[in-house]
Amino acid sequence: MNSIFGSFLVVMALLCPTVSAQDLSLRRIPTGWTAESPRKEITPDFEYNLRGGPDSQGSFSISTDHRSGLFGWFQKSISVEGGQYYEFSALQRTKNLKHPRRTAVARVLWRDADGNRVKHDFTSDASYASGARPGAEPEFPPLVDTLDNGWSLIQGTYRVPSTATQGIIELSYRWEPRGKVEWAQVALRKTEAPPARKVKLATVHFKPVDGDSNLEKCKLFEPMIANAARQGANLVVLPECLTYYGRGLKYHECAEAIPGESTDYFEQLAEKYDLYICAGLLERDGRLVFNTAALIGPEGFVGKYRKVTLPRGEIEGGITPGTDYPVFDTDFGKVGMMICYDGFFPEVARKLSQNGAEVICWPVWGCNPLLGAARACENHVFVISSTYCGIELDWMITGIYGRDGKVLAQAQKFGEVVISEVDLAKPLIWSSLGDFKAQLPSHTPIVPSVD
Repeated sequence: MNSIFGSFLVVMALLCPTVSAQDLSLRRIPTGWTAESPRKEITPDFEYNLRGGPDSQGSFSISTDHRSGLFGWFQKSISVEGGQYYEFSALQRTKNLKHPRRTAVARVLWRDADGNRVKHDFTSDASYASGARPGAEPEFPPLVDTLDNGWSLIQGTYRVPSTATQGIIELSYRWEPRGKVEWAQVALRKTEAPPARKVKLATVHFKPVDGDSNLEKCKLFEPMIANAARQGANLVVLPECLTYYGRGLKYHECAEAIPGESTDYFEQLAEKYDLYICAGLLERDGRLVFNTAALIGPEGFVGKYRKVTLPRGEIEGGITPGTDYPVFDTDFGKVGMMICYDGFFPEVARKLSQNGAEVICWPVWGCNPLLGAARACENHVFVISSTYCGIELDWMITGIYGRDGKVLAQAQKFGEVVISEVDLAKPLIWSSLGDFKAQLPSHTPIVPSVD
């Protein structure tokens, strides 16, 4: 009897194989979606919740146990029209993640009808002047907003390569143990081309030798600011510590409140000439003195940055380092600032870029110009420098660096204003990398603190 019952159990097991909870949850997955992983041994847990998401209309989730290195993604192919613009959007929520920017990553890949990679259409981009068209690398939609309900909006608009017929969405979880990522309201929809965001960036090459007060030093720059305005500049950068230059005083003897007298004066000029001004000043805040860059616009005082990295002369002179990396909204885009010695270290420009800066103003007494190129190139931001160095020194330049690190415009003599028009909406495409700036959040390494 026991033998017969045992045989019955074996037969039932063969007819009704065990189904895991994950298998059951994935049976509800919407049509066209699949769960993928490079190898079975690093497959995370996939789930589709019919009532998930902020609207209870369904959500995808990937989670991991105590093991690190697990990696997988949800995937779906959507038909697209080559040459048209499409917007990717999704809501995302994370749980127990130390590094969500690297762990939760959405991508869009372009493929032809046979599933093959396609080429980019852009052939005039300076980043590949040879004329060879690079392959269309994956797009990395950024996190653009954090919502009140605990979800974040992931969104990006892209031009589909002309030979592509498929847009493949990937929602991936990478490497972290004991975490979870959830996505909802995932879509890839045809849309209108985004508008150009053209802006004219300007810089001043000038030594303010005259003037015996802070205000007198500031007034020396009006003719050059007016010159920049006549050329249509939206932003003009002035040099470092401009109220201190050539006075033979100590730093603290030139320091003032910011906002204060100097920024009040530049506010008048910014309103008069309808542009933004970045000015290098010395700031007093109680007993402390900072080397500060101030941003002033037609609307008034916008904000300030206190120099974080100090050379030995400023340390010995009693200046205190700043601790923050603020980025400010202007009517044309997001602007960050760094000052002189900051350019010798990659961390400052990287933090400004991570905080959203599209343009970095750089009042700089002197520096290796190759470092200016590196800060622009490694972050794909525009960097505007204003220096006291003459070109005969073969050292720092007054100029505008493109996002590829190449100099777009450079002053040749003192008293000169140089200007360059750029389009903040146009991505810089690199061969084998695509839009490198979009990949920075998910690819930048996590560096353990040494403090």
